Amino acid sequence: MDDWEVLESVVEYDTGWYTGGYDLMRQPDGTEKRYYWAELAPAVIVVPVRDAADGGGREVVFVEQYRPAVGETFLELPAGIVEDGESFAEAGARELAEETGYRAGEVTPVETFWVATGVMRHRRGVVVADDLDPGEVDHDGNEFLTVTARPVEDALAAAREPPVNDATLEGLLLAREDGFL
Repeated sequence: MDDWEVLESVVEYDTGWYTGGYDLMRQPDGTEKRYYWAELAPAVIVVPVRDAADGGGREVVFVEQYRPAVGETFLELPAGIVEDGESFAEAGARELAEETGYRAGEVTPVETFWVATGVMRHRRGVVVADDLDPGEVDHDGNEFLTVTARPVEDALAAAREPPVNDATLEGLLLAREDGFL
């Protein structure tokens, strides 16, 4: 970054959900250019794994959720914003309980990464939740979710049925790569 210089950073709008603006940059060749960005709070994706009720192996717990931004209902992993002072694991346990009612006995961090770095300032973390105990959901006022589960061996195929959600694919692939699925 030694050859790059921020000349000005401008916030053009703040929605309370995300902030948008641009940085006026001096590029390595001396020219200036505005680089636009949207900044969102960090978020966590939870890969909840439980024993199947029928004793037939392990399942991944999903939520079905309508997404107004794209007008589609998605099969998704539970996810949400990391609140101030929370780790990704703490946020994952909280979001899992709120969205599905399940309380995790164990939450394991898998990965933390930047999302869409060409236009966004947004960090995402993936955690695996295991040793699940059922409980009551505590949905936010804008959450209309249906909790469902799929056998571990079918989870990725189910998540790839259109429409497809990036966070769900990332979470399942990383959890599978690390041997959790």
